[in-house]
Formats: sequence, C-alpha cells, structure tokens
Amino acid sequence: MNGKIVLITGTSTGMGLETALGAANAGWRVVATMRDVAKADRLRKAAESAGVGELIEVRPLDVTDPASVAECVNGVVADHGALHALINNAGSGHVGTLETDGVDVARRVMEVNFFGVLNATAAALPHLRATGGRVLTVSSVGGVIGQPFNEAYCAAKFAVEGYMEALAPVAATVGVGVTIVEPAAVASEFVANVGIPADQKEMTDRMGPYAPAAQAYLTRTAGAFANAQSAADAAAAVVAALTAERPALRVQTSDAARAFVAPKLADADGSAVFALTSPWVA
Repeated sequence: MNGKIVLITGTSTGMGLETALGAANAGWRVVATMRDVAKADRLRKAAESAGVGELIEVRPLDVTDPASVAECVNGVVADHGALHALINNAGSGHVGTLETDGVDVARRVMEVNFFGVLNATAAALPHLRATGGRVLTVSSVGGVIGQPFNEAYCAAKFAVEGYMEALAPVAATVGVGVTIVEPAAVASEFVANVGIPADQKEMTDRMGPYAPAAQAYLTRTAGAFANAQSAADAAAAVVAALTAERPALRVQTSDAARAFVAPKLADADGSAVFALTSPWVA
C-alpha cells in the first residue's frame, strides 16, 4: 500500500467500479463514492474477491449537491489526514434532440456531467494543493466531436474539456496535475442509462420528424457498442494516469478512441496546448 488516498465518484457500476478496483490493486486507499450506497454490494463483493476489500471504503456523495460533496471530501480529509487524487467519474448520458427534448433536459444533463465535476473539483482542490495531488476527469470522445442525438451530453463534455484544459496550467502553478480521460464506447451499464428504451420504437415515436434519423442513429450505435471496450480496460487507462509520474493532459483509453478524435485533435495528448498556455501564468 502506498498510503495515498484517492476519492472516486460514481463507483457503483462500470468504469467507476473497475477504476476503484484498479486503484486499490495499485496500492491506493480508495474512497469509492456513489449517490446511493445501497448499490455498493457489487463493488464490495468484487473488492473482496480481488483481495482489496480493506483498501476500499464506500461513502455517499451526490455530485449535484455541493453540501453532499463538501461533507464527503471534508470527512475523508478528517479521517485520513489528506487527499492525494480526485477521479471525476460520475456522469449520465442522454439521447435526444433539442426540438423534442426542450432546454430543461439540457440543463439537467449539464448539472450532472459538468457542474457535478466542478462541485467535486472545487471541494478537493485545497486538499490537493496541500499534497501536490491530481485531478483526473472522465470525459468522452463526445467531448471532442459532437455526435448526433447526443447534443446535451456532448455539450456537457465539451464544457468539461474546455474547463479542465483551461484549469490545467493554473492548477500546475500550485502543484496540482490535471488530466482529461476520453473513452470511446465502453461496455457498461452506462449504455442502459442514456435514454434508449429496450423498445426502440418508443424512442423513434417521440422523435417526430427526426424519427428516420433517430432510427439510423440507433442502428449505427448498436454496431458501435457491439465492439465496445470493456469497462476494466477503460479503467486501466485511468489507473495508469493516476499512477504515472507525469500523465498527459489528455488520455484516450483505446486505439478506437484515439482514431475517433484524431480528425479533430492534432494535439491528441494536449501537450502542445499546455505548452502554449502555461507561460501565460508562469
């Protein structure tokens, strides 16, 4: 055990659960958080099976509630004396389009995927300054390239990418590292929570004039997720960034993710942008 403490949000399933296991296997003491701790049994059982049960503790945290975030972060520091890393993993997807969804849906998606990240990061930063720690935020290739019928989700992830890219050189001046993690399709429960019903006709029916386009999107997406990266493989990239001496600003979790963002990101790892903006605050 390396004695370092990492707080991870959204650990009940998928990448969050696998990241918690991976970090514990790497010797970190993991504070695994989730909105509803009644859903922690799967993580606890997996941790025991992996022999890292003593390194993972579960605490409640709702990233959309600043009071919940503050209580959790302050409690971790009070109990363990320090915080060395924050992994912003909690998030939720949404499939729809503006005319049929309305603006309020976009606000709700932003609340979880963007403001939730800011809530957790703001609470953690004073403690990460004290330890020379780091913030890792799970974004998406949808934070680089806007994807049809993912308007609200991509907008939130674009916001996360811009915020963290802008924060990185500022945080570096006080010894805190910032990394953005960009998965492509990941095989996890996340897919079941993006608003695609089992009966896809239900979705296309509510799309009105966009129904033909929605059906084409659903057909294409089914194929993409048939070849999705496993949650464990995606989490391994997060843990590698957590344990690296100097992780890149941007990390894609798979060759598929790197290939997808390549047409837009000539600076795939963010080093050129970081070198450009760091002198502004030196």
